[in-house]
Amino acid sequence: MESEVPVEPQSLKKLSFKSLKRSLDLFSPLHAYFPPPDPQSKKIRTSYKLNVEYGGIKGTTAQPSSNAKAAAQNQASAPSNALTLPGPESTRDKGTGNELALGPSIPAKGPSDGKSNAAVPSHGSSERNLSTAAIMERIPSRWPRPIWRAPWKNYRVISGHLGWVRSVAVDPSNTWFCTGSADRTIKIWDLASGRLKLTLTGHIEQVRGLAVSNKHTYMFSAGDDKLVKCWDLEQNKVIRSYHGHLSGVYCLALHPTIDILFTGGRDSVCRVWDIRSKMQIHALSGHDNTVCSVFTRPMDPQVITGSHDSTIKFWDLRYGKTMATLTHHKKSVRAMAQHPSEDCFASASADNIKKFSLPKGEFMHNMLSQQKTIVNAMAVNDDGVMVTGGDNGSMWFWDWKSGHNFQQAQTIVQPGSLDSEAGIYALTYDVTGSRLISCEADKTIKMWREDENATPETHPLHFKPPKDIRRF
Repeated sequence: MESEVPVEPQSLKKLSFKSLKRSLDLFSPLHAYFPPPDPQSKKIRTSYKLNVEYGGIKGTTAQPSSNAKAAAQNQASAPSNALTLPGPESTRDKGTGNELALGPSIPAKGPSDGKSNAAVPSHGSSERNLSTAAIMERIPSRWPRPIWRAPWKNYRVISGHLGWVRSVAVDPSNTWFCTGSADRTIKIWDLASGRLKLTLTGHIEQVRGLAVSNKHTYMFSAGDDKLVKCWDLEQNKVIRSYHGHLSGVYCLALHPTIDILFTGGRDSVCRVWDIRSKMQIHALSGHDNTVCSVFTRPMDPQVITGSHDSTIKFWDLRYGKTMATLTHHKKSVRAMAQHPSEDCFASASADNIKKFSLPKGEFMHNMLSQQKTIVNAMAVNDDGVMVTGGDNGSMWFWDWKSGHNFQQAQTIVQPGSLDSEAGIYALTYDVTGSRLISCEADKTIKMWREDENATPETHPLHFKPPKDIRRF
């Protein structure tokens, strides 16, 4: 029996070219040349596109000729923002060509309010070939354009910790800041010079959360050792401990007006503590996984928590109950940041960075880029510059209003560290918002500020408004 000839496997691209060549051989009048465009075919295709795009609003343009004349006189006196794409020369005088007006549409019944900006095909023969792309380009984007911002640069690297630096907090007087580390110590540094002022020991595991009170001389710390401690900075020692967490404590926040403290941890509970009496007021339970981010505000909802179960919960502090649950994220919500002056906040996850309004928690929009890493920390200042830090050492700077990512910085590990130790674990601005402090996995603390020499010419703004606005 004769052996079969094996069929040579070919790519889809090659097969497509072969098919195209055969079609041209059969139907093309000139070999290796595309046939001339058929005007009748193009006309049918364009009219079909127009019908699909704008067929739903044809009824709004149907009106008697007498009404049309009256409306034309009314519109002549008022300024109009209509953009008209005229038909060919033969139909321009008659006024019956396929003109496409982009402007206030006039409904069939009732007077026009002049607010609608519908794109309306006028009735008549379809003699002019128009593409819808030509129309769409003329519609301005309603997305807010970001203002130009100077890029941020690293101006100081502070080393002194012997482990990953996991948390940071700035003193309300803006003279010093404190950092907590995996070496189980809390170090206090001078903000202006970056010199070490004090080292506090007392935790027996890494220090995951820090907060400094603006009413008392107290600093609060929380760690993987299940301990929450209150430090008196006049005596530099622990004066209170808050016992109750069943596992490591990952985040910590102070209420801005009342003397209460919030801690969230691996036991999936956010606990509310009375600072003075050390009593637990509430255990805000409802999350299915680790509570890894928390922030507070003076008005309801006073407590907002983010968790590894990918949800954000708003809590009623009076009753200790959930007010609302936001399920927009698909991955762990490891970081959240509240805007200092606006009633909104942002939350970061490995899938997206989202913005929500307060107090109801309505979804506003996603940031316009994806960092494509686990986002551990984020902060925003009064100027509207938001910064997010990722596990891979990427630090992205965003315009708060538009969600535009105007700078993508990459942190450099200190000599002797592995490239994989470029993770950023904590970020905060100082009180003025002009200096940024980042805590990293290479055991360093880096300080950043805006580049004074940058201009819009040296660092131009590259902004493309989004074509589609996602609802979630």
